[in-house]
Amino acid sequence: MLNNFRDSMKLPLKKLGQGFASTGLSPNVWTCVGLVFAFASATIYGLGIEFALIIGGILLLISGFFDIVDGQAAIVSQKTSTKGAFLDSVFDKIAEVAIFFGILIGGYAEPYLVFLAITLSLLVSYTRSRGESLGVKLQGIGIGERAERLLVIGILGIVGGFVSDIPFMEYAVIIVIIIAAITLIQRIIVVAKNL
Repeated sequence: MLNNFRDSMKLPLKKLGQGFASTGLSPNVWTCVGLVFAFASATIYGLGIEFALIIGGILLLISGFFDIVDGQAAIVSQKTSTKGAFLDSVFDKIAEVAIFFGILIGGYAEPYLVFLAITLSLLVSYTRSRGESLGVKLQGIGIGERAERLLVIGILGIVGGFVSDIPFMEYAVIIVIIIAAITLIQRIIVVAKNL
């Protein structure tokens, strides 16, 4: 869903890409930086230390920021490549699994809910990959793409860090399950109609 707003954000995104491209570092470096922040977030969630939801949420949002940076830096520096796109996609999935694993280990949500959330999230990604391999464009299709799912986890987790008597992270996982399921259905319908 957030992908649909990219056109209206072209100028700020271009400036962001120019800033990071000017460092001379490869877009793949920024992809790796994003993965490192995702692992750090997952580790903090998993350790369950004091303020873990707040620190983990902030690290998760920083990871998401670098997920924007790598693509914009690649576009601005004209270093887009199939290798970069592949690494970005695979690292995104690794990061998402790590985040949910951290939530599971930290005990912030029922295990069956975490399992459902990660399963549906991976199915959403698989459906896009498979659909696009068949020639059906799916970027922007669905209310719960990766960015939306991780924003829900990050923001509600941070809120939950301030309000400890309400299980905000479990609610976040439930919301992820709902929006991922809806997105999966939306994408299946779009692909089926276009084949």
